Amino acid sequence: MTRQAKEIFIKYIFFIFALVSVIVLAMIVFSLFREGLPIFKVVSFKNFVFGMEWYPTYDPPDFGIFPLIVGSFVVTFFATLIAVPLGVLAAIYISEIAPRAIKEILKSVIELLAGLPSVVLGFFGMVVVAPILQETFDLPTGLNIVNASVILALMAIPTISSISEDALYAVPQEFKEASYALGATKYETIIKVIFPAALSGISTAVMLGMARAIGETMVVLMVAGGSAAIPESIFDSVRPMPASIAAEMGETPYRSAHYHALFATGMVLFFLTLTFNIIADYVSHKFKQTGSATL
Repeated sequence: MTRQAKEIFIKYIFFIFALVSVIVLAMIVFSLFREGLPIFKVVSFKNFVFGMEWYPTYDPPDFGIFPLIVGSFVVTFFATLIAVPLGVLAAIYISEIAPRAIKEILKSVIELLAGLPSVVLGFFGMVVVAPILQETFDLPTGLNIVNASVILALMAIPTISSISEDALYAVPQEFKEASYALGATKYETIIKVIFPAALSGISTAVMLGMARAIGETMVVLMVAGGSAAIPESIFDSVRPMPASIAAEMGETPYRSAHYHALFATGMVLFFLTLTFNIIADYVSHKFKQTGSATL
């Protein structure tokens, strides 16, 4: 086989694998919509998305998922507030400041954190974080927004840190050398040159970290508390959309209204996650830095 024939063969092998991935994704989306859309014969789209009560087993049932949507956004928001500073600062320290020995240790720790199963982190939140919150703030339960946000932040930090670190490493060495030549200190170079030049990749890391948090199932199922109501404080229990799907799908009659409502909830979650990924892609291209940085 000639070299050109080998290249064509490899090209088509890669094409086949990519095509299989697209087909599998399309089949998943098709199944999701096929099972989710029938709920809108029972309840209107407005009442489903903006309804304030989720009582799918009542007679008559209520299929309002707005409290579930609010729960998902609340835990994602607070998890982002925790994960973004820690993840970005960790990436800056590892890529620009840490000695080689410490750098390798920290990278290994972050990779280990990324490899922990979500059920392990959820168990940690239940047996360690929940009692601490309960005793410290005199709460009836430690399974609440704060607990879920902390554990989700631990899950999002590796994603944010790794992608941000790659973005920082991608900054051309000439930028740093020019900054030092102009008399800037190391920290001035980091803040005014390296960070702005890597802002596109860091923004993408933040959006992907948020997408990871809003779509997480096991952690919010275990530590968010499971209350399908609008929270009034950060110590209230909530039930995000993934938790509701995971908790109820196993006991739902096949193709009942409740069954279709859970699939429709998955549709909403799909669109939210898709939105995060589209925004991340837009930010990556819109704010891509090509090298201009000023002291």
